[in-house]
Amino acid sequence: MVLYSFAWLVVLGISAPWWLWKLATTDKYRDGLRERLGRVPARLLSAGDTRPVIWIHAVSVGEAIAVSGLVRELRRRAAGYRIVVSTTTKTGQSLARERFGTGDVFYYPLDFAFAVRPYLRALKPQLLVLAETEFWPRMLWECRRSHIPVAVVNARISNRSYPKYLRLRLLWRRILAQLSLVLAQSEEDVLRLQRIGAPAERVRYGGNLKYDVRAVADAPVAVALRAALPAGAELFVCGSTLEGEEQLLLQAWPVLIARHPELRMLLAPRHPERFAAVAELLEQSGISWESRSQWMTRGSQELAPGSILLLDSIGELASVYGVAKVAFVGGSLVPAGGHNPLEPAQFGVPILMGPHYENFREIVDKLRARHAISIVNPVAVSAYIMDVLENPASLTAMGARGGEVFAAQAGATDRAVSALLAVLQMTGERK
Repeated sequence: MVLYSFAWLVVLGISAPWWLWKLATTDKYRDGLRERLGRVPARLLSAGDTRPVIWIHAVSVGEAIAVSGLVRELRRRAAGYRIVVSTTTKTGQSLARERFGTGDVFYYPLDFAFAVRPYLRALKPQLLVLAETEFWPRMLWECRRSHIPVAVVNARISNRSYPKYLRLRLLWRRILAQLSLVLAQSEEDVLRLQRIGAPAERVRYGGNLKYDVRAVADAPVAVALRAALPAGAELFVCGSTLEGEEQLLLQAWPVLIARHPELRMLLAPRHPERFAAVAELLEQSGISWESRSQWMTRGSQELAPGSILLLDSIGELASVYGVAKVAFVGGSLVPAGGHNPLEPAQFGVPILMGPHYENFREIVDKLRARHAISIVNPVAVSAYIMDVLENPASLTAMGARGGEVFAAQAGATDRAVSALLAVLQMTGERK
Protein backbone atom coordinates (compact mmCIF):
# COMPACT_ATOMS: atom_id res chain seq x y z
CA MET A 1 0.00 0.00 0.00
CA VAL A 2 2.91 2.37 0.66
CA LEU A 3 4.20 1.94 -2.90
CA TYR A 4 0.69 2.30 -4.32
CA SER A 5 0.05 5.50 -2.37
CA PHE A 6 3.45 6.89 -3.39
CA ALA A 7 2.74 6.10 -7.06
CA TRP A 8 -0.64 7.83 -6.79
CA LEU A 9 0.98 10.93 -5.30
CA VAL A 10 3.58 11.01 -8.08
CA VAL A 11 0.86 10.76 -10.74
CA LEU A 12 -1.14 13.46 -8.97
CA GLY A 13 1.90 15.72 -8.78
CA ILE A 14 2.74 15.31 -12.47
CA SER A 15 -0.86 15.92 -13.54
CA ALA A 16 -1.48 18.79 -11.08
CA PRO A 17 -1.34 21.57 -13.72
CA TRP A 18 -3.95 19.75 -15.83
CA TRP A 19 -6.22 19.20 -12.81
CA LEU A 20 -5.90 22.83 -11.72
CA TRP A 21 -6.86 23.98 -15.21
CA LYS A 22 -9.86 21.61 -15.24
CA LEU A 23 -10.95 22.80 -11.80
CA ALA A 24 -10.78 26.40 -12.95
CA THR A 25 -12.66 25.87 -16.22
CA THR A 26 -15.02 22.93 -15.80
CA ASP A 27 -17.94 22.65 -13.38
CA LYS A 28 -18.01 18.85 -13.34
CA TYR A 29 -14.50 18.70 -11.84
CA ARG A 30 -15.31 21.24 -9.11
CA ASP A 31 -18.59 19.63 -8.14
CA GLY A 32 -18.23 17.55 -4.99
CA LEU A 33 -14.49 18.19 -4.68
CA ARG A 34 -14.59 18.44 -0.88
CA GLU A 35 -16.47 15.16 -0.66
CA ARG A 36 -13.93 13.47 -2.96
CA LEU A 37 -11.14 14.70 -0.69
CA GLY A 38 -12.67 13.11 2.40
CA ARG A 39 -15.04 15.78 3.73
CA VAL A 40 -18.11 13.75 4.74
CA PRO A 41 -21.19 15.85 3.81
CA ALA A 42 -23.38 16.94 6.71
CA ARG A 43 -26.48 15.54 4.99
CA LEU A 44 -25.11 12.00 5.49
CA LEU A 45 -24.67 12.57 9.21
CA SER A 46 -27.69 14.72 10.06
CA ALA A 47 -30.36 12.39 8.73
CA GLY A 48 -30.98 10.99 12.23
CA ASP A 49 -30.83 7.47 10.82
CA THR A 50 -29.05 5.13 13.24
CA ARG A 51 -29.50 1.93 11.22
CA PRO A 52 -26.38 0.02 10.12
CA VAL A 53 -25.24 1.02 6.63
CA ILE A 54 -24.89 -0.77 3.31
CA TRP A 55 -22.79 1.38 0.96
CA ILE A 56 -23.33 0.93 -2.79
CA HIS A 57 -20.98 2.56 -5.31
CA ALA A 58 -22.04 3.25 -8.90
CA VAL A 59 -19.59 5.24 -11.04
CA SER A 60 -21.87 7.09 -13.45
CA VAL A 61 -25.35 7.20 -14.99
CA GLY A 62 -25.27 3.69 -16.47
CA GLU A 63 -24.22 2.06 -13.22
CA ALA A 64 -26.65 4.17 -11.18
CA ILE A 65 -29.49 3.01 -13.41
CA ALA A 66 -28.29 -0.59 -13.19
CA VAL A 67 -28.31 -0.63 -9.36
CA SER A 68 -31.70 1.12 -9.10
CA GLY A 69 -33.57 -2.16 -8.68
CA LEU A 70 -30.93 -3.44 -6.28
CA VAL A 71 -31.30 -0.38 -4.04
CA ARG A 72 -35.08 -0.65 -4.14
CA GLU A 73 -35.09 -4.36 -3.26
CA LEU A 74 -32.51 -3.97 -0.49
CA ARG A 75 -34.59 -1.20 1.06
CA ARG A 76 -37.57 -3.52 0.94
CA ARG A 77 -35.96 -6.83 2.00
CA ALA A 78 -33.35 -5.37 4.36
CA ALA A 79 -35.33 -2.52 5.91
CA GLY A 80 -33.17 -2.70 9.03
CA TYR A 81 -30.29 -1.25 7.02
CA ARG A 82 -29.74 2.23 5.63
CA ILE A 83 -28.71 2.11 1.96
CA VAL A 84 -26.38 4.91 0.85
CA VAL A 85 -25.08 5.39 -2.70
CA SER A 86 -21.91 7.05 -3.99
CA THR A 87 -21.03 8.04 -7.55
CA THR A 88 -17.94 9.38 -9.28
CA THR A 89 -19.39 11.57 -12.03
CA LYS A 90 -21.55 14.67 -11.78
CA THR A 91 -24.21 13.18 -14.08
CA GLY A 92 -24.30 10.00 -12.01
CA GLN A 93 -24.66 12.10 -8.86
CA SER A 94 -27.63 14.02 -10.28
CA LEU A 95 -29.43 10.84 -11.30
CA ALA A 96 -28.67 9.08 -8.00
CA ARG A 97 -30.00 12.00 -5.93
CA GLU A 98 -33.17 12.00 -7.99
CA ARG A 99 -33.70 8.25 -7.62
CA PHE A 100 -32.38 7.47 -4.14
CA GLY A 101 -32.77 10.72 -2.20
CA THR A 102 -30.24 13.52 -1.66
CA GLY A 103 -29.63 12.61 1.98
CA ASP A 104 -28.30 9.15 1.07
CA VAL A 105 -26.13 10.08 -1.94
CA PHE A 106 -22.57 11.46 -2.05
CA TYR A 107 -19.37 11.51 -4.11
CA TYR A 108 -16.98 8.57 -3.87
CA PRO A 109 -13.69 9.57 -2.23
CA LEU A 110 -10.36 9.58 -4.03
CA ASP A 111 -8.31 6.44 -3.39
CA PHE A 112 -6.11 7.88 -0.65
CA ALA A 113 -6.21 6.96 3.04
CA PHE A 114 -6.94 10.57 4.06
CA ALA A 115 -10.04 10.59 1.79
CA VAL A 116 -11.31 7.04 2.37
CA ARG A 117 -10.97 6.73 6.15
CA PRO A 118 -13.35 9.57 7.14
CA TYR A 119 -16.19 7.83 5.27
CA LEU A 120 -15.48 4.44 6.82
CA ARG A 121 -15.35 6.01 10.30
CA ALA A 122 -18.53 8.06 9.78
CA LEU A 123 -20.68 5.47 8.03
CA LYS A 124 -19.24 2.28 9.60
CA PRO A 125 -20.67 0.27 6.67
CA GLN A 126 -21.55 -3.35 7.30
CA LEU A 127 -21.03 -4.03 3.58
CA LEU A 128 -19.54 -2.16 0.60
CA VAL A 129 -21.07 -3.07 -2.77
CA LEU A 130 -19.20 -2.05 -5.93
CA ALA A 131 -20.86 -2.01 -9.37
CA GLU A 132 -18.95 -3.54 -12.30
CA THR A 133 -15.14 -3.14 -11.97
CA GLU A 134 -14.38 -0.49 -9.36
CA PHE A 135 -11.38 -2.29 -7.83
CA TRP A 136 -9.68 0.59 -6.01
CA PRO A 137 -6.77 -0.90 -3.97
CA ARG A 138 -6.72 1.60 -1.11
CA MET A 139 -10.47 1.33 -0.51
CA LEU A 140 -10.28 -2.49 -0.55
CA TRP A 141 -7.31 -2.48 1.82
CA GLU A 142 -8.97 -0.05 4.24
CA CYS A 143 -12.15 -2.15 4.25
CA ARG A 144 -10.15 -5.28 5.02
CA ARG A 145 -8.34 -3.42 7.80
CA SER A 146 -11.72 -2.42 9.26
CA HIS A 147 -13.24 -5.90 8.76
CA ILE A 148 -15.81 -4.60 6.25
CA PRO A 149 -16.81 -7.17 3.60
CA VAL A 150 -16.72 -5.98 -0.03
CA ALA A 151 -18.93 -7.41 -2.78
CA VAL A 152 -18.97 -6.68 -6.51
CA VAL A 153 -22.20 -6.87 -8.53
CA ASN A 154 -22.65 -6.78 -12.30
CA ALA A 155 -18.94 -7.49 -12.64
CA ARG A 156 -17.51 -7.66 -16.13
CA ILE A 157 -14.12 -7.64 -17.82
CA SER A 158 -14.25 -6.13 -21.32
CA ASN A 159 -12.33 -7.49 -24.31
CA ARG A 160 -10.23 -4.33 -24.30
CA SER A 161 -9.23 -4.44 -20.63
CA TYR A 162 -8.83 -8.24 -20.24
CA PRO A 163 -5.26 -8.44 -21.68
CA LYS A 164 -4.18 -5.56 -19.40
CA TYR A 165 -5.55 -7.34 -16.33
CA LEU A 166 -3.82 -10.58 -17.37
CA ARG A 167 -0.43 -8.89 -17.70
CA LEU A 168 -0.73 -7.70 -14.09
CA ARG A 169 -2.53 -10.74 -12.67
CA LEU A 170 0.03 -11.25 -9.88
CA LEU A 171 -0.79 -7.77 -8.63
CA TRP A 172 -4.53 -8.18 -9.18
CA ARG A 173 -4.54 -11.51 -7.32
CA ARG A 174 -3.50 -9.69 -4.14
CA ILE A 175 -6.07 -6.94 -4.67
CA LEU A 176 -9.00 -9.19 -5.60
CA ALA A 177 -8.28 -11.59 -2.72
CA GLN A 178 -9.86 -8.95 -0.47
CA LEU A 179 -13.31 -9.39 -2.07
CA SER A 180 -15.92 -11.45 -0.23
CA LEU A 181 -18.21 -11.95 -3.24
CA VAL A 182 -18.14 -11.28 -6.98
CA LEU A 183 -21.32 -11.64 -9.06
CA ALA A 184 -20.39 -11.67 -12.75
CA GLN A 185 -22.61 -10.64 -15.65
CA SER A 186 -21.82 -13.76 -17.71
CA GLU A 187 -20.12 -17.15 -17.47
CA GLU A 188 -17.31 -15.73 -19.63
CA ASP A 189 -16.84 -12.95 -17.08
CA VAL A 190 -16.67 -15.58 -14.31
CA LEU A 191 -13.75 -17.27 -16.11
CA ARG A 192 -11.99 -13.99 -16.83
CA LEU A 193 -12.27 -12.81 -13.22
CA GLN A 194 -10.88 -16.11 -11.96
CA ARG A 195 -8.01 -15.98 -14.48
CA ILE A 196 -6.93 -12.50 -13.38
CA GLY A 197 -6.81 -13.59 -9.75
CA ALA A 198 -10.23 -13.37 -8.09
CA PRO A 199 -10.70 -16.31 -5.66
CA ALA A 200 -12.58 -18.97 -7.66
CA GLU A 201 -14.85 -19.92 -4.75
CA ARG A 202 -16.06 -16.32 -4.37
CA VAL A 203 -16.89 -15.66 -8.04
CA ARG A 204 -20.21 -16.79 -9.45
CA TYR A 205 -22.64 -16.01 -12.22
CA GLY A 206 -25.16 -13.36 -11.20
CA GLY A 207 -26.56 -12.12 -14.49
CA ASN A 208 -26.91 -8.57 -15.71
CA LEU A 209 -28.77 -6.14 -13.43
CA LYS A 210 -29.62 -4.06 -16.49
CA TYR A 211 -32.02 -6.78 -17.66
CA ASP A 212 -34.17 -5.97 -14.61
CA VAL A 213 -34.28 -2.20 -15.12
CA ARG A 214 -37.61 -1.08 -16.54
CA ALA A 215 -38.05 2.49 -17.71
CA VAL A 216 -41.23 4.45 -17.01
CA ALA A 217 -43.25 4.36 -20.22
CA ASP A 218 -45.40 7.36 -19.28
CA ALA A 219 -42.63 9.76 -18.24
CA PRO A 220 -43.58 13.39 -19.03
CA VAL A 221 -41.21 13.68 -21.99
CA ALA A 222 -42.48 10.40 -23.49
CA VAL A 223 -46.11 11.51 -23.12
CA ALA A 224 -45.26 14.85 -24.76
CA LEU A 225 -43.50 13.13 -27.66
CA ARG A 226 -46.44 10.84 -28.39
CA ALA A 227 -48.75 13.85 -28.46
CA ALA A 228 -46.37 15.72 -30.79
CA LEU A 229 -46.33 12.99 -33.44
CA PRO A 230 -49.23 13.43 -35.89
CA ALA A 231 -51.00 10.42 -37.40
CA GLY A 232 -48.59 8.43 -39.56
CA ALA A 233 -45.45 10.04 -38.13
CA GLU A 234 -42.66 7.86 -36.70
CA LEU A 235 -39.78 8.60 -34.33
CA PHE A 236 -36.22 7.40 -34.94
CA VAL A 237 -34.36 7.58 -31.60
CA CYS A 238 -30.56 7.76 -31.70
CA GLY A 239 -29.38 7.30 -28.13
CA SER A 240 -26.07 7.60 -26.26
CA THR A 241 -24.22 8.93 -29.31
CA LEU A 242 -20.54 9.84 -29.17
CA GLU A 243 -18.33 12.20 -31.15
CA GLY A 244 -18.11 11.02 -34.76
CA GLU A 245 -21.49 9.29 -34.70
CA GLU A 246 -23.67 12.37 -34.97
CA GLN A 247 -21.88 13.34 -38.19
CA LEU A 248 -22.61 9.93 -39.72
CA LEU A 249 -26.26 10.06 -38.68
CA LEU A 250 -26.72 13.61 -39.96
CA GLN A 251 -25.16 12.66 -43.30
CA ALA A 252 -27.61 9.76 -43.60
CA TRP A 253 -30.66 11.77 -42.50
CA PRO A 254 -31.49 13.61 -45.79
CA VAL A 255 -31.36 10.29 -47.68
CA LEU A 256 -33.66 8.64 -45.15
CA ILE A 257 -36.30 11.37 -45.05
CA ALA A 258 -36.35 11.64 -48.85
CA ARG A 259 -37.76 8.09 -48.86
CA HIS A 260 -39.46 8.27 -45.47
CA PRO A 261 -40.83 11.79 -44.87
CA GLU A 262 -42.85 10.45 -41.93
CA LEU A 263 -39.66 10.19 -39.86
CA ARG A 264 -38.56 12.52 -37.08
CA MET A 265 -35.31 12.01 -35.19
CA LEU A 266 -34.58 12.32 -31.50
CA LEU A 267 -30.83 12.66 -30.97
CA ALA A 268 -29.45 12.01 -27.46
CA PRO A 269 -25.70 12.55 -26.96
CA ARG A 270 -24.19 10.36 -24.25
CA HIS A 271 -22.37 13.14 -22.41
CA PRO A 272 -24.06 16.39 -21.30
CA GLU A 273 -20.87 18.38 -21.84
CA ARG A 274 -21.28 17.70 -25.59
CA PHE A 275 -24.80 19.13 -25.88
CA ALA A 276 -23.47 22.49 -27.12
CA ALA A 277 -21.11 20.89 -29.66
CA VAL A 278 -23.89 18.70 -31.07
CA ALA A 279 -26.20 21.71 -31.23
CA GLU A 280 -23.54 23.46 -33.32
CA LEU A 281 -23.36 20.43 -35.64
CA LEU A 282 -27.13 20.54 -36.08
CA GLU A 283 -27.01 24.26 -36.79
CA GLN A 284 -24.33 23.76 -39.45
CA SER A 285 -26.25 20.89 -41.07
CA GLY A 286 -29.12 23.12 -42.14
CA ILE A 287 -31.63 20.53 -40.88
CA SER A 288 -34.62 21.80 -38.90
CA TRP A 289 -33.94 21.08 -35.23
CA GLU A 290 -34.78 22.13 -31.69
CA SER A 291 -33.52 21.24 -28.23
CA ARG A 292 -35.77 19.32 -25.86
CA SER A 293 -35.59 22.15 -23.29
CA GLN A 294 -36.72 24.77 -25.84
CA TRP A 295 -39.40 22.45 -27.21
CA MET A 296 -40.89 21.70 -23.79
CA THR A 297 -40.78 25.39 -22.85
CA ARG A 298 -42.75 26.23 -26.00
CA GLY A 299 -45.44 23.73 -25.06
CA SER A 300 -44.07 20.64 -26.91
CA GLN A 301 -45.61 21.53 -30.26
CA GLU A 302 -46.04 19.06 -33.11
CA LEU A 303 -42.75 17.85 -34.60
CA ALA A 304 -42.31 18.79 -38.26
CA PRO A 305 -41.50 16.12 -40.88
CA GLY A 306 -37.76 15.44 -41.08
CA SER A 307 -36.99 17.55 -38.01
CA ILE A 308 -34.58 16.61 -35.22
CA LEU A 309 -35.11 17.01 -31.48
CA LEU A 310 -31.91 17.23 -29.40
CA LEU A 311 -32.41 15.55 -26.01
CA ASP A 312 -30.41 17.91 -23.78
CA SER A 313 -31.40 16.28 -20.48
CA ILE A 314 -30.24 13.47 -18.21
CA GLY A 315 -32.13 10.30 -17.29
CA GLU A 316 -34.93 10.53 -19.87
CA LEU A 317 -33.52 8.48 -22.74
CA ALA A 318 -34.71 5.08 -21.49
CA SER A 319 -38.32 6.27 -21.37
CA VAL A 320 -38.04 7.99 -24.76
CA TYR A 321 -37.04 4.69 -26.40
CA GLY A 322 -40.60 3.52 -25.76
CA VAL A 323 -41.90 6.07 -28.28
CA ALA A 324 -39.54 4.96 -31.07
CA LYS A 325 -40.38 3.13 -34.27
CA VAL A 326 -36.74 2.07 -34.40
CA ALA A 327 -33.74 2.89 -32.21
CA PHE A 328 -30.02 3.27 -32.81
CA VAL A 329 -27.82 2.64 -29.75
CA GLY A 330 -24.63 4.68 -29.85
CA GLY A 331 -21.02 4.25 -28.87
CA SER A 332 -20.99 1.53 -31.51
CA LEU A 333 -20.24 3.21 -34.87
CA VAL A 334 -16.95 4.39 -33.33
CA PRO A 335 -14.63 2.08 -31.33
CA ALA A 336 -16.03 2.89 -27.88
CA GLY A 337 -17.56 -0.45 -26.84
CA GLY A 338 -21.22 0.45 -27.32
CA HIS A 339 -24.02 1.25 -24.89
CA ASN A 340 -27.01 -0.59 -23.50
CA PRO A 341 -29.36 -2.13 -26.13
CA LEU A 342 -31.69 -3.39 -23.41
CA GLU A 343 -33.19 0.06 -22.98
CA PRO A 344 -35.07 -0.09 -26.32
CA ALA A 345 -35.44 -3.90 -26.17
CA GLN A 346 -37.66 -3.70 -23.08
CA PHE A 347 -40.29 -1.86 -25.15
CA GLY A 348 -40.08 -4.27 -28.09
CA VAL A 349 -38.46 -1.54 -30.20
CA PRO A 350 -36.25 -2.75 -33.09
CA ILE A 351 -32.57 -2.04 -32.43
CA LEU A 352 -29.69 -0.91 -34.63
CA MET A 353 -26.07 -0.84 -33.45
CA GLY A 354 -22.68 -0.40 -35.05
CA PRO A 355 -20.01 -3.14 -34.96
CA HIS A 356 -18.30 -1.89 -31.78
CA TYR A 357 -20.33 -3.40 -28.93
CA GLU A 358 -17.59 -5.05 -26.86
CA ASN A 359 -18.90 -3.66 -23.55
CA PHE A 360 -22.25 -5.37 -24.14
CA ARG A 361 -21.07 -8.44 -26.01
CA GLU A 362 -23.17 -10.95 -24.03
CA ILE A 363 -26.37 -8.94 -24.47
CA VAL A 364 -25.78 -8.29 -28.18
CA ASP A 365 -24.86 -11.94 -28.81
CA LYS A 366 -28.17 -13.03 -27.30
CA LEU A 367 -30.08 -10.49 -29.37
CA ARG A 368 -28.24 -11.52 -32.54
CA ALA A 369 -28.94 -15.19 -31.87
CA ARG A 370 -32.66 -14.34 -31.93
CA HIS A 371 -32.35 -11.97 -34.93
CA ALA A 372 -33.48 -9.18 -32.60
CA ILE A 373 -30.88 -6.60 -33.61
CA SER A 374 -29.32 -5.29 -36.83
CA ILE A 375 -25.62 -4.40 -36.98
CA VAL A 376 -24.95 -1.28 -39.06
CA ASN A 377 -21.83 -0.74 -41.17
CA PRO A 378 -20.39 2.74 -40.43
CA VAL A 379 -19.58 3.32 -44.13
CA ALA A 380 -23.16 2.67 -45.26
CA VAL A 381 -25.36 3.95 -42.44
CA SER A 382 -28.26 5.16 -44.59
CA ALA A 383 -28.40 1.93 -46.63
CA TYR A 384 -28.56 -0.26 -43.52
CA ILE A 385 -31.22 1.86 -41.84
CA MET A 386 -33.22 2.02 -45.07
CA ASP A 387 -33.13 -1.76 -45.41
CA VAL A 388 -34.59 -2.17 -41.93
CA LEU A 389 -37.27 0.49 -42.38
CA GLU A 390 -38.48 -0.92 -45.69
CA ASN A 391 -39.24 -4.36 -44.27
CA PRO A 392 -42.04 -3.53 -41.80
CA ALA A 393 -43.00 -7.14 -41.04
CA SER A 394 -39.39 -8.04 -40.31
CA LEU A 395 -39.02 -4.85 -38.25
CA THR A 396 -42.01 -5.69 -36.06
CA ALA A 397 -40.82 -9.26 -35.54
CA MET A 398 -37.32 -8.06 -34.65
CA GLY A 399 -38.70 -5.77 -31.97
CA ALA A 400 -40.91 -8.51 -30.51
CA ARG A 401 -37.98 -10.93 -30.28
CA GLY A 402 -35.91 -8.26 -28.52
CA GLY A 403 -38.66 -7.89 -25.93
CA GLU A 404 -38.64 -11.66 -25.39
CA VAL A 405 -34.86 -11.67 -24.87
CA PHE A 406 -35.20 -8.89 -22.30
CA ALA A 407 -37.97 -10.69 -20.39
CA ALA A 408 -36.20 -14.06 -20.42
CA GLN A 409 -33.05 -12.74 -18.76
CA ALA A 410 -34.66 -11.14 -15.70
CA GLY A 411 -33.74 -12.23 -12.17
CA ALA A 412 -30.26 -10.77 -11.58
CA THR A 413 -31.53 -8.33 -8.95
CA ASP A 414 -33.16 -11.06 -6.87
CA ARG A 415 -30.00 -13.20 -7.07
CA ALA A 416 -27.83 -10.24 -6.05
CA VAL A 417 -29.99 -9.30 -3.05
CA SER A 418 -30.04 -12.89 -1.77
CA ALA A 419 -26.26 -13.21 -2.16
CA LEU A 420 -25.57 -9.87 -0.43
CA LEU A 421 -27.84 -10.72 2.50
CA ALA A 422 -25.99 -14.03 2.83
CA VAL A 423 -22.68 -12.14 3.07
CA LEU A 424 -24.15 -9.91 5.79
CA GLN A 425 -25.44 -12.92 7.70
CA MET A 426 -22.09 -14.70 7.45
CA THR A 427 -20.25 -11.58 8.62
CA GLY A 428 -22.66 -11.17 11.54
CA GLU A 429 -22.11 -14.78 12.61
CA ARG A 430 -18.34 -14.25 12.62
CA LYS A 431 -18.74 -11.17 14.81
